[in-house]
Amino acid sequence: MKDSKLRVLLPADRIQARIREMGEEISRDYPDGNLHFICILKGACFFLTDLARAMKRDVFVDFMGISTYGKGKSTSGEVKVTKDLDISLEGADVLVVEDIVDSGITLNYLMHVLEQRKPKSLRIAALLDKPERRVRTVPVTYVGFQIPDQFVVGYGLDYAEKYRNLDDICVLEGPEEEA
Repeated sequence: MKDSKLRVLLPADRIQARIREMGEEISRDYPDGNLHFICILKGACFFLTDLARAMKRDVFVDFMGISTYGKGKSTSGEVKVTKDLDISLEGADVLVVEDIVDSGITLNYLMHVLEQRKPKSLRIAALLDKPERRVRTVPVTYVGFQIPDQFVVGYGLDYAEKYRNLDDICVLEGPEEEA
């Protein structure tokens, strides 16, 4: 990609402060019992790590790979499970940890899949929410930030597997070529 421009939308310190607040809120809502964080790979792993450290209680962690994005900027619309869970969710409180809720296609599909595994409760924690882009309804219980309909990278979010390692969340403006 040539001459990509990045504009900081959410600086790292603001992201970290909000994640600490979310950790306190989730800890209050789930004071006891088995709480399972299901991290949606790959983008949410940065968020999951910091959210788990912000918790005031123990949590179980597992990972699930699910995607509707290819290497470009738009969704393919086709949901693919690339990695399933290693643990049973039956009778557990489950919090799906997602980097961004965009069209809702992926999470709508995933919530139906996870509901069939009979958890005690099933909720979503998303760092970013783009409600303008919603195609499918998804109940997001914990939201870090609502953002405008712009393509963002950094803090786990990528464009063709690039930019995940940025501390800030940035708007990607004007790529001359798409991967």
